[in-house]
Amino acid sequence: MQNSEQPDAEMLVLGKVSGVYGVKGWVKLFSDTEPRDGILDYKRCFLKEKGQWRPLEITQGRMQGKGVVAKIKGCDDRDQAMLLIGSEIAITDDQLAELADDEYYWKDLIGLSVINQDNVNLGTVGEMMETGANDVMIVEGDRQRLIPFTQGHTVQQVNLDEKIIRVDWDPEF
Repeated sequence: MQNSEQPDAEMLVLGKVSGVYGVKGWVKLFSDTEPRDGILDYKRCFLKEKGQWRPLEITQGRMQGKGVVAKIKGCDDRDQAMLLIGSEIAITDDQLAELADDEYYWKDLIGLSVINQDNVNLGTVGEMMETGANDVMIVEGDRQRLIPFTQGHTVQQVNLDEKIIRVDWDPEF
């Protein structure tokens, strides 16, 4: 297959091949999507092999226990499947669904400045983390802070144009 012309900056990693499943070329997928089997919903995917993105076609897939298994076109036996372990699976940015005005993709929050109600800059969002109860911003500044991403409570405003998240947060915490 030919390599994709898509640069890494435009690729959004959904998961990766984490193992083999059976002897007919099926693979286990580690999925970062919610729900977990959402990784199977994208018709146009890419697989990163040897540092290069190439088009990927998942011909079949399903939940298997708590994980996801899939059949990738052109991968017909266990030996071929083993070569794919660790390969990332991604989509292009333009494949993401439109969100409501008060919803955000994590990728859009990373790098935004976090400023509290007293205009104290707490740092920038370095990562996002899911806790089960709510998402948490990992804010890197003079020190690392874990700030709940609870809109209307801790998070007062998100302004993507100004690249700012305004929060109700004491800088001592």
